[in-house]
Amino acid sequence: MHVVRPPERGRGRVGEGVLSRAAGQGGGGAASSQLFADAGLERRSGTLRLSGVSLVEVAEVVGTPAFVYNAEAIRSRFRDLDAALSPVPHRICYAVKANSNLAVLKILRDLGAGADIVSSGEMARALMAGFSPEQIVFSGVGKTAEELRSAIKAGIGHLNVESRAELELAGQIADEDDASARIGIRVNPDVTAETHPYISTGKSGIKFGLPTDQVVAAAEYILRHPRLVLTTIAMHLGSQLVDTAPFREGISRLLELVQRVKAAGVATLKVLDIGGGLGIRYSDERSIEPGEFAAAVLPLLAPTGLTVYLEPGRFLVGSAGVLLTRVLYRKHSGGKEFVVVDAGMNDLVRPSHYQAYHEIVELVERRRPGGKADVVGPVCETGDFLALDRMLPGLEAGDGLAVLGAGAYGFVMSSNYNSRPRAPEIMVDGGKWWVARPREQVDSLFASEKLSP
Repeated sequence: MHVVRPPERGRGRVGEGVLSRAAGQGGGGAASSQLFADAGLERRSGTLRLSGVSLVEVAEVVGTPAFVYNAEAIRSRFRDLDAALSPVPHRICYAVKANSNLAVLKILRDLGAGADIVSSGEMARALMAGFSPEQIVFSGVGKTAEELRSAIKAGIGHLNVESRAELELAGQIADEDDASARIGIRVNPDVTAETHPYISTGKSGIKFGLPTDQVVAAAEYILRHPRLVLTTIAMHLGSQLVDTAPFREGISRLLELVQRVKAAGVATLKVLDIGGGLGIRYSDERSIEPGEFAAAVLPLLAPTGLTVYLEPGRFLVGSAGVLLTRVLYRKHSGGKEFVVVDAGMNDLVRPSHYQAYHEIVELVERRRPGGKADVVGPVCETGDFLALDRMLPGLEAGDGLAVLGAGAYGFVMSSNYNSRPRAPEIMVDGGKWWVARPREQVDSLFASEKLSP
């Protein structure tokens, strides 16, 4: 057993919510009303429904824990953002790392999205879901030679390099394989964004991107290379951003670099990739709505004549998902109340890892008097919790709960810790639902292992 000290109660990081809040707890406040609208949730006769589907029914059929996604909410978010950016040529490339389920990818592919990937595994998923190679952007600081080779061979639309060494390796592979590659330079613009430090990617001294003072030399290397073409200048500021100011500052720095690169003789730039990071509501915090975002950035982008790439992940799928769980026990210890549920940190690691807040509501509203409690899971870690000091209605063993805002960085960050099978993923669409990924079985966890040589 690994014992860790939980974060201080009531404290959290900017951009990732706070573990304990006064507003919106228990599913009755104004914050919850907005979260319900974002997800497509409603109550009918006290029972929670997602896009018309009873979540009680889903929990009874597939069991808990289980992730459930609302296809209509995903489509709505994409269409709103796409319409807001319509005054400029653009492509919305979905950040596959947020939720890589094939059914989710197909929904976004059908809407005309591209894919933003960071591994060869994500490339395989995007291709399997039907994205064409030209629609895919491949970023990431630690691409292996095998990943670079597979991306070049596949004809990936833009291969965003993040160091001079990676760029030179890509050039070497292109030479060896007698293949051409469309290259983007992902820049570290040295812009501070107010978010959790683990998901801040655009500040100097962080591993992501090429420092601005190395960009022109990198562009000149590409210009000299017979098989590399510089198509893109890119950045990514971080995740769960709720202010447009960092975007404006970062774009301004990219535009300065574009002019310097063009002055160096590069005439092949076609794309300005401004990354993703648009935040969502987890409680009562503000979020950037598409119209507000467009009003802030389009005046900078429109005069460039470049195609704008935006790479949202959480913004498109985060609010659309819930994690279903069930109360196992109530417990009183050391003057505290504990609600023990069957979902743990292996299912949803964000509260433990980021001190992140997720609203928790009953599947069936019973209106029992409640109070403060910690919502904890079955994993053998003190850090295994979904909420600390949360005001909750009176809960009893067997009650079903929904953890909101679980559509992004939920299943994709889940694990088999304590040899726990990963939860199923369910898709709801048009009043119907189906199992998009079944629950893992325990014997599959060790099916490839050997007891002896």
